[in-house]
Amino acid sequence: MSDSEGEEEFALDSVFTEPPRPPTPEPTTAIYKRNQDIPGDETTKNQTWSSIEIRLVGSHPLWGHYLWNASRAFASYLDERPQLYHDRTVLELGAGGGLPGIVTAKNDAGMVVLTDYPDAALLENLAHNVQTNVPPESLPRVHVKGYIWGHPVAPLMEMLPETEASRGFDLIIMSDLVFNHSQHDALLKTCEQVLRPSPPEKSKSEDNVSVGDAKKPCLLVFYTHHRPHLAHRDMEFFSKAQERGWICEEVLTQTFPPMFPDDPGAEEVRATVHGWRLTRS
Repeated sequence: MSDSEGEEEFALDSVFTEPPRPPTPEPTTAIYKRNQDIPGDETTKNQTWSSIEIRLVGSHPLWGHYLWNASRAFASYLDERPQLYHDRTVLELGAGGGLPGIVTAKNDAGMVVLTDYPDAALLENLAHNVQTNVPPESLPRVHVKGYIWGHPVAPLMEMLPETEASRGFDLIIMSDLVFNHSQHDALLKTCEQVLRPSPPEKSKSEDNVSVGDAKKPCLLVFYTHHRPHLAHRDMEFFSKAQERGWICEEVLTQTFPPMFPDDPGAEEVRATVHGWRLTRS
């Protein structure tokens, strides 16, 4: 681990306090297939790709060895809405295999920074997925970086172009992170410090529409209640966000086969991916 230097506060068990699952399979490769019915969008130039190959690490305490249903739903959501990030700056927290962030890179985001815990295995695997899937001409605009939620954000902000008039990321993406209940405040703290301030509501976008849905900097949070009996704890993330001045709205529900069929709890809960959009008031 590049940043731990033996400090107790950086230990994995102090950051991720949730109980572990049983041992998982050896390293695998998962294929995300693009929905070919997605209509072309004149704002994107690169609409020719059909799939993304995601290499997954072996058993790991941070769950980087799964391509989660939320990640697949997130990828499709972003692919269908390139206006959210075209020529804009994107930050993914807890990226794992990096699928959602890679989708934005392939669809001409201005800059993409993919982050995960500063663990060598996670970051090397994430960099491999970027090199494998992002076109060579786009690679200079995609960066992989280790980052611990809630810690100083200067290393993230330094990744942004110096010419940015209002420093910050236009879009932050978080896939299947809210189950880390002890880290809700840390995640929100980071997001508050790195999200670009919103323009005044009366300003106009290029198509003369009031700044709002597509143009307003936002945080997208996708997740599944993997432990239905703790769903109320997952939802505390949004309660805390509202208390801290975020505006929260659910933008997607999508059903998948549950990833762990033998897990306890209602299957319909474990099979549903939820997507939320958060903006700063």
